[in-house]
This record gives sequence, C-alpha cells and structure tokens, in this order.
Amino acid sequence: MATKRTYQPSKRKRAKKFGFLSRQSTSAGKKIIKQRRLKNRKKLSA
Repeated sequence: MATKRTYQPSKRKRAKKFGFLSRQSTSAGKKIIKQRRLKNRKKLSA
C-alpha cells in the first residue's frame, strides 16, 4: 500500500492557517508580515 502524499490542497485550510487575517491576529504573525513588507514580497500571505 502506497503512503498518501503530505500536501492535500484545500483553499479554506490554507486561508485559515496562513491567511492575512490569521497572521494579523497574533504578534508573531504581525512580525512575519512586517518582515515580508521589508523584503518587498509581492505576496504578504496566502
């Protein structure tokens, strides 16, 4: 029996875990977004 792949995409799960609002809800998440802004990332979050 083959093992299941680890990445099973789901837009809802992705947004809930790594979305902009979930990042903004914690201080660590705010830090991540700040760093991504400083690095001029095109996408700040999922």
